[in-house]
Amino acid sequence: MNITAGIFKGQKIAAPDEKITRPTLSKVRMAVFNTLQSLTDFNGKSFLDMFSGSGIMALEALSRGFETAVAIEKHPKVISVIKNNYKKFNPSPELMHGDSLNIVQKLDKKFDVIYIDPPYYSGIYEQSLDAVKNIAHNIIILEHVTEVDFGDLEILKQKKYGDKYITFLLNIKYCK
Repeated sequence: MNITAGIFKGQKIAAPDEKITRPTLSKVRMAVFNTLQSLTDFNGKSFLDMFSGSGIMALEALSRGFETAVAIEKHPKVISVIKNNYKKFNPSPELMHGDSLNIVQKLDKKFDVIYIDPPYYSGIYEQSLDAVKNIAHNIIILEHVTEVDFGDLEILKQKKYGDKYITFLLNIKYCK
């Protein structure tokens, strides 16, 4: 897998076993960050990648100008691959090992952009959105394959890529 743009453009990272993760395709990553760039400036901003899998979304965020990025992953084999990948980059994302839903509820830090890509058909889309409402300062991006109740989050944009949707949401609580 290659980073698609920014200071790390073209740099390769190892992908974890595809039986464990399903890395976001490069065309989808490019579309996510191009859309995001039309919505907000990255300079000085923070990015959180929940259920990070390969960890490439946090790397893309730093590569494109986010000041900080945090990735959360719980699978031990995947953590090992991400750690080895992150060693190659400066700056590199902060990596947190554990269950994303539990970790975000304990964070005292706010994030400007949160990317949520839980295991498909896990039934935790709404639970994930609820878990980040108090730490999401601005935009939440959800990658999903089923219908989702977004609650009081405002849909900014939604695009379909194959069988999945990428939905950009505004956390109204912090944007009024």
